[in-house]
Amino acid sequence: MATLLRVLIDQRGWRDYGAFLHEYSKAARSLARETGDASLATLTISDSTFERWYLGKVTPQNEARRVLTRLFQRPITQLLAEAQVEAVTRTTVPANAQNERLHVTPDADLQRMGRNAAMASRRAITFAMGAEQNEVGPETLSYLQEEIRRISGIYVRVPLSELLDDLVHLQDSAFRLIESGHARPSQIRDLYLMSALTSGMLAKACHDLGDPHSAMSHARAASVCANQAEHSAMSAWVRGLQSLISYWADRPEDALHYARQGTAAAPGFPGSVCIWLAGLEARAGAALGDHDTVQAANHRAAELREATTPDDLDDLGGIYYYPEIKHRYYEVESNVLLGNGGAELIQRAEDAVQGFSDHANPHWAFGDEAGSQSNLALARLYSGDLEGAADAVQPVLALPPGQRNHGIISSAQRVRTALTTDPIRTAVTARDLREQIAAFSSQPTLALPR
Repeated sequence: MATLLRVLIDQRGWRDYGAFLHEYSKAARSLARETGDASLATLTISDSTFERWYLGKVTPQNEARRVLTRLFQRPITQLLAEAQVEAVTRTTVPANAQNERLHVTPDADLQRMGRNAAMASRRAITFAMGAEQNEVGPETLSYLQEEIRRISGIYVRVPLSELLDDLVHLQDSAFRLIESGHARPSQIRDLYLMSALTSGMLAKACHDLGDPHSAMSHARAASVCANQAEHSAMSAWVRGLQSLISYWADRPEDALHYARQGTAAAPGFPGSVCIWLAGLEARAGAALGDHDTVQAANHRAAELREATTPDDLDDLGGIYYYPEIKHRYYEVESNVLLGNGGAELIQRAEDAVQGFSDHANPHWAFGDEAGSQSNLALARLYSGDLEGAADAVQPVLALPPGQRNHGIISSAQRVRTALTTDPIRTAVTARDLREQIAAFSSQPTLALPR
């Protein structure tokens, strides 16, 4: 029996797993935007599950049924039933359609062509990996390594919508290669490290989408894989990620615990992850109002900055490197969270913002820039400079929806909370700014461009 689902997949040219996964992921994100359920945005399926759906050997369950209904705009009961001839209409292709498709004018939809080219490249690598199905060949490993380096490098610079599909596909590929049993013993450790790296980035993606539960699930998978890879620096990095997730989920005790766990897991390591863990500990301590922890952790971070040398995680760059400009941003944040102000802190906050002013800087990150601008606004507010605070936060409020992730919105909300305190609470500027931040924050954290 051929189901309607199978017929529609064939008609739309989605028989290739990569092509179907691309469309399925788009439908999942669309459904997530409509329902406000951020966990839907990262739904995916494996190659084997897709094949069983296509052949009618198993039926989709739970949330997958909702996504398929959205994707094909038909009730799930129809999709899983036997296809009826009268229900399946084939689209007539004009005789000159092929020529029209091949004729690219200057006004051609470059975005559409880019998507098609990306789908073709994914199909090519899927074919190559299939050709090496009885072993994990050098081309497969090289592809995974290059993609991890590419995505980790751009993660902090581009909207999540531009890389989420590739990241989901990359994690699935790494998992399947481990599960295949074809990897040689010398390759297993590398594959587990790749799985840890991709799971770590997906954990960060779920966090950015405002879904700490899914973020922690991916982080736990990353931790298991890092341990299997026997990569202590990656294990420590994952603890840092768990601290970050907990910090923005308003669980400062957990954030402090994970930061200290990470430090204990990486004693004497030369890379920047140790500095990051100290910065995370300082921020968590600040959220708890613990002045001593803030001072001690920031002092340790400064000492480590003088003694560290790049390791293999730092060489990946992007999300896996903790640069000096981010270090300054964290240090300022730990102080403003304690309610500090004053000319010296304002100067450090302005320096932190200035550090992110050059978007060509390889360490620039739009989320960190927005965070440093919100911190500057707080430092000025705590120093009695309402107008200066309004100026500092305006670039944050001008961010497009695709960059309004969970951390950025939370940072802006801190400014809004500070604006409710006396004596500035009743000032016209304070009221107007609270309304602007409320409007900015009303955009769902899952704010990915269509």
